[in-house]
Amino acid sequence: MQQMLEAIRDDTRRTAGYTRVSHINPAVLKAMATVPREEFVPDGARAVAYVNRPLPIGHGQTISQPFIVALMTHLLEPTAESRVLEIGTGSGYQAAVLARVVDTVHTIEIIPELAEDATTRLERLGYDNVEVKVGDGWYGWPEAAPFDAIMVTAVGEDVPEKLVQQLRAGGRLVLPIGNDFDQNLAVVEKAEDGEITMRHVLPVRFVPLTGDH
Repeated sequence: MQQMLEAIRDDTRRTAGYTRVSHINPAVLKAMATVPREEFVPDGARAVAYVNRPLPIGHGQTISQPFIVALMTHLLEPTAESRVLEIGTGSGYQAAVLARVVDTVHTIEIIPELAEDATTRLERLGYDNVEVKVGDGWYGWPEAAPFDAIMVTAVGEDVPEKLVQQLRAGGRLVLPIGNDFDQNLAVVEKAEDGEITMRHVLPVRFVPLTGDH
C-alpha cells in the first residue's frame, strides 16, 4: 500500500509540467489508502494489486494504474457533497475510491458480467453510496442527472454530447480522448453560463469505449 502511494506521489511530481498538478488532493490519497485494491483484481493478480500499473480483469478490460486513478479523481475536484457519474465500472475499484470521497456515485458498465460482479463486490465491502447500472455509457444516466462531475474510464474519439448535457453548470468531465494510436486525458469544464472549455492533461492509454454509438 505505502509503495503504491509513494509511486503516485512520484508520478505526480514527474508529470506536473504536463498536468499542472503538483500534488494529489489528500482526501483522494486517503481514499486510495483505505480501499482494498486486492479485492478488485483477479485472484491471480492479488500479489501485484498495489503495483503502479494497470491489470487485466477479464473481458478485455483493465483496472487502471493507481496513479491514473488518483489523477483522474483529483481532476474532478470532488467534494463530500458531489454527485458523480462514472462511465466504465470495470471491477468497481474507481467507484469505490470515489465513494470514499463524494456523496453518491452512479456508475455504468456495458458488460453485464462485470456489472454483476462489481455490484456484488461493492455491496459486500459496504459501499452503499454506489449504484451500478448495465448500459451504454455514451448516453449517460439522464434520469439521475445533473451530476457535479463525470468520469469516463475508456477512450473515445469525441466528447459524448449527452454527458456534457448531464453535467451541471460549474461541473467537470474527465475523460481520455483519442484513438488506438494517440490518446490524451482531458478535462472538460462547463461554466456557470454554459460555456464549454477543454484542455489536454497528459498522454494516456485506455481501452476503447464500446457501444452502439
